[in-house]
Amino acid sequence: MKTLCVRRGRPTVERTGAGGTALRELPATQRTVSWRGGCRSYDDPVQLQSPPVPPAAPDAVRLPPSGRRWRLAATTVVLALLLGGTLWGADDDFPFGPFRMYSTRADPNAPVVSTRVVGLTGSGAEVPLSGGEVGLRRAEFEGQLPRLESQPSLLGQLADSFAERHPGAPELVSVRVVQRRFELRDGTQTGAYKDTVLVTYDLESAP
Repeated sequence: MKTLCVRRGRPTVERTGAGGTALRELPATQRTVSWRGGCRSYDDPVQLQSPPVPPAAPDAVRLPPSGRRWRLAATTVVLALLLGGTLWGADDDFPFGPFRMYSTRADPNAPVVSTRVVGLTGSGAEVPLSGGEVGLRRAEFEGQLPRLESQPSLLGQLADSFAERHPGAPELVSVRVVQRRFELRDGTQTGAYKDTVLVTYDLESAP
């Protein structure tokens, strides 16, 4: 029968047999701390276990030469489009356009242009149509300005939409696209402005 004991930091094995009791000192690699006689030794070395070996990391996946060539070609094309759009493109060339509203500085003495769509009643009163009254914002009208200039009859659809949304409003006789230019001096409005009618559509003569 084997029991472990601790005596002043020297762990031993006690053997009990027919010939009596014999004590043998344990090697350092087998020494442990145990209880014996109600006391415990804090001076004996404790056997330490080696940390577990972490699993080997998987091998990195390498692109074949053809994949690298495709990626380099795609990167070159995107950079070429960005450079061309910045130098010669327009804001409509999204996402490769220059976005001049952010990348350039406006002349503080240049006039500010504001485009609006208005309807005219029989008495000559103006009714705004580009402030959300027909479901479209002013910026959306400005983006469609070339189309409205080439097809003035589209303004008739705006008048129909206004009549449906505002059944109690006065009847419109014509629709206009008006551009107002506000004069600036050192970035401040001078109070002067000029209106220019770009497109007019007569509803009374419409088919």
